[in-house]
Amino acid sequence: MYTASFAFFEALWQAGVTHCFVNLGSDHPSIIEAMVKGLKDGKGNFPKIITCPNEMVAMSMADGYARLSGKPQCVIVHVDVGTQGLGAAVHNASTGRAPVLVFAGLSPFTLEGEMRGSRTEYIHWIQDVPDQKLILGQYCRYAAEIKTGKNIKQMVNRALQFARSQPQGPVYLVGAREVMEEDITPYSLDQSLWEPVELGGLTKKASEAIADALVNAERPLLVTGYSGRNHEAPAALVELADTVKGLRVLDTGGSDMCFPASHPGWIGLRFGVEDAIKEADVIVILDCDVPWIPTQCKPKEGIKIFHIDVDPLKNLMPLAYVPAQHRYRADALNAVEQITDVAKRLVGDINPAVTSKKWEALRASYEARLARISEKAVPAEDGTFGTGHLCTMLRKLCPQDTIWAIEAVTNTQFVHDALRPELPGSWINCGGGGLGWSGGGALGIKLASAVMHGGKGKFVVQIVGDGTFLFSVPGSVYWISKRYQIPVLTIVLNNKGWNAPRKSMLLVHPEGLGSKATNEEINISFDPVPDFAGIAKAAAGGDLFAARVDKAEVLEDTIKRAIQAVEGGQSAVLDCKVTLGC
Repeated sequence: MYTASFAFFEALWQAGVTHCFVNLGSDHPSIIEAMVKGLKDGKGNFPKIITCPNEMVAMSMADGYARLSGKPQCVIVHVDVGTQGLGAAVHNASTGRAPVLVFAGLSPFTLEGEMRGSRTEYIHWIQDVPDQKLILGQYCRYAAEIKTGKNIKQMVNRALQFARSQPQGPVYLVGAREVMEEDITPYSLDQSLWEPVELGGLTKKASEAIADALVNAERPLLVTGYSGRNHEAPAALVELADTVKGLRVLDTGGSDMCFPASHPGWIGLRFGVEDAIKEADVIVILDCDVPWIPTQCKPKEGIKIFHIDVDPLKNLMPLAYVPAQHRYRADALNAVEQITDVAKRLVGDINPAVTSKKWEALRASYEARLARISEKAVPAEDGTFGTGHLCTMLRKLCPQDTIWAIEAVTNTQFVHDALRPELPGSWINCGGGGLGWSGGGALGIKLASAVMHGGKGKFVVQIVGDGTFLFSVPGSVYWISKRYQIPVLTIVLNNKGWNAPRKSMLLVHPEGLGSKATNEEINISFDPVPDFAGIAKAAAGGDLFAARVDKAEVLEDTIKRAIQAVEGGQSAVLDCKVTLGC
């Protein structure tokens, strides 16, 4: 028997999808049959199925896998309720440009046994909604219903074309039980006909204008966010910065490692507020959603601003614009290489003394920045420590090629400053505002790393705020970690509550009543403090390294033991009490 459901999985595999993260229900009888058939008959040509007890974790795993590998993965959930269970993870995949195909069943459309798959359970009436696609539609690059098994492979490949074309993102397919049960004649597609849309570079006029502006600027600045998703882009940006002496590079997205911290042009990660933005006389925005926040920080009037992006108009954002005189829809890597080629020709006309002065000023600024970071990363006299010191120790002790899965919210700047990521693909941040991504995200990243690099893959560390850790559904995350032997190190930044809401309040009401209120009074306190590591250990059936650290004197030894556990195949969770603001 060759059903639409089996053809669905076959289409996924033939299109390069290697994993399906599933949470099954009453809409999936033929899906389950196809899974069993694939397990028996697939002979290594069938997606690996990962059971996920929570939909958000499933979506986050697919998201993390896709972000590192660049290859879309699949999530299968249960009708409307499972679709809603995906929750904020769909927002994260959309804003974070992660290609993920979501499939959900529909309640059967027959109820008297007219077709195989007709209604057989009470819940089939309750879960029959007017238009299930609308639940996810506004977050997706494409949403459609599979109406017959006869073209199901075309529907899957069309969806994946959208997911893989820039700006990448989630897509959503739905299909009723009767459709997925349909017996069809086996068939195949020519996969070479289903490639994503390919973006080009800049026009000759554009690349010359941008290069000329950068080379002749006193304080040129490049602001980026997603360019590092292409692992060739950081080296291209380094070449540009080596050519245009004095060019500084600022990351205001934090989603990818876009520019190595060892380069003097590195400013680090700042969410739209940084003095370099105010000082610049030429700015290039490169694949970035929010280069600055005008109410807090904005460029000088009258300077040249160029915007290069795969989505310069931000089609899914009702309100989004920057005062750029020139906008280009182009591939970041191609654009940077073009600009660099032109800049190399132009720098010969610049006085070497001027170039040297810019370079020395840049180096001095860079050294001063590193000194300020180091000063903040020192433990207090009483032995307490901040996020900066904690992450300095992690950088020192973890393998050099560690991949960092970051969801540190208000501590993100301190994490980035201390870790100073260097290698392409070594830093992956949520990219969206749906807290809870990093639990499943870290597992997906680890899975992808094992496939990409062989063996156990690279060492993966999740760094997460305490409130965000709870959002990540740790009961599901660490059960999956244990079930499928996906060991990761989790660092919980325990500051006894959600500090982001207080920061947001103070930006609007700096002298308001809330500014003088306690965390308990504004309902952001975690007191009594949960046993974060204990929650994870319970979910793993006790097979997890768990520890709590609140003094610097025991931090190094505890991290070493946690690393040893993870390298031995056991996940580890360190609950680290950190002080605020450092």
